[in-house]
Amino acid sequence: MFKTTRRKLIAALLLTPLMTSAAMAQGKGLMTIIVNDPANPYWFTEGNVAKATAEKMGYTAVVAAHVGDTNTESKLIDTAITNKSVAILLDPANASGSVGAVQKAVAANIPVLLINAEINKDGLAKAQLVSNNAQGAALGAQQWVKVMGDKGKYVELFGAPSDNNAATRSNGYKTVLSQYPDLKKVAQEVANWDRTQGHNKMQAMMQANPDIKGVISGNDEMALGAIAALKKAGKLKDVVVGGFDGSPDAVAAVKSGELAYTVLQPVAVFSEEAVKQADSFIRTGKTGAKSEKQLFDCLLITKENVHKYSSPFVLDK
Repeated sequence: MFKTTRRKLIAALLLTPLMTSAAMAQGKGLMTIIVNDPANPYWFTEGNVAKATAEKMGYTAVVAAHVGDTNTESKLIDTAITNKSVAILLDPANASGSVGAVQKAVAANIPVLLINAEINKDGLAKAQLVSNNAQGAALGAQQWVKVMGDKGKYVELFGAPSDNNAATRSNGYKTVLSQYPDLKKVAQEVANWDRTQGHNKMQAMMQANPDIKGVISGNDEMALGAIAALKKAGKLKDVVVGGFDGSPDAVAAVKSGELAYTVLQPVAVFSEEAVKQADSFIRTGKTGAKSEKQLFDCLLITKENVHKYSSPFVLDK
């Protein structure tokens, strides 16, 4: 209940128009950045990095959140158009359902660059910058097998079905794990990238399958929820849990040994890059990238290299 109230409060605050016409007239213009849910540290970092980069480059920037709702997303796009944004950076709410919102902005001659997630239509957005989820899922699955072994029962926590990333990661896991016939997936539950849902779905899967040896998760929040459920049941020491994102809480869990690994999505890198490409398009009519869709490789964080982790979603080299 507290989490739901917190999300509504965050959404309400971010939906409030904070920019006056005078303020928006300063500098190079307004960049509107629309993320999913800043209650999740991944999306919080996405918005913060993009905003800081835009302001450093001389733009005014505002961050808003649709919290996975396409109606809210559409209204935020309307606000961005009304406020004469020079560019919109959008983490789309829905691969198909967000197409209309992007079309509205394009019709208003505002360039849209997508970050973190794609839409099911090419040629609308000037760029789509996302993690290489297939590559990251393969990395994670290989490490999961290395820690767990090549036999035993396991379960999977699946992200939001409306987000193409959920299926891409799940398929990436399957590609690797299907090579091990003695690994048996006995359950898969949708937990919508959410820690509370991950906890609740994990409890249900444990009750139905008390002898599982592993949990492979589509993101860190769901994995951390699973860990909480396993700890409560006194089973965490016997179950290998793997995550995906590289969030601060997940990194702490890797350090403590509760999480076997996490796959770092370079959200800070491609959020910054999206702003630079938006600036390039505003100035020259071109993003400077070779293609609309751009993949950024993920990195594996384990107990062996976790000491290199410094700031949110960045791994020092």
